[in-house]
Amino acid sequence: MIIRAFQSKDLKQMCEIWNEVVLDGIAFPQEETLDEASGAAFFSSQTYTGVAEEHGVIYGLYILHPNNVGRCGHIANASYAVSKQSRGKHIGEKLVLDCLEQARTHSFRILQFNAVVESNIHARHLYERLGFVQLGTIPGGFRMKDGHYENICPYYIDLSK
Repeated sequence: MIIRAFQSKDLKQMCEIWNEVVLDGIAFPQEETLDEASGAAFFSSQTYTGVAEEHGVIYGLYILHPNNVGRCGHIANASYAVSKQSRGKHIGEKLVLDCLEQARTHSFRILQFNAVVESNIHARHLYERLGFVQLGTIPGGFRMKDGHYENICPYYIDLSK
């Protein structure tokens, strides 16, 4: 499996994976799904979009972009999506590690996650194992698909280390 920049031929599979996470309603803040046209615009607008690919099959992806503008434009943000049938195979870890390198390549100094849902323990353990630091907890910061609210845990990592 390789992690590489996305190509237009990947868009159908990428949108399917992205939409799985959106429709699950337990991790991404987005509520609208992507079709190939909106996906092409969305993924192309990122600083970098990477995919985990093997033999033409996309297993996961990530987006990397500034978390803010101007004097805070050196702080990046990222989101990760792995297909349901591929979870538990450490694809997420490969995506995060590649994202860290791409963030450095694109001169970001910090990578920050604004809204990691507290109950997403697999992602939280991965981030902590890779050196991310939790900034605190925002009570009720995420509205789950079923309408109840869960805490979110912002994380960051210093990319200069």
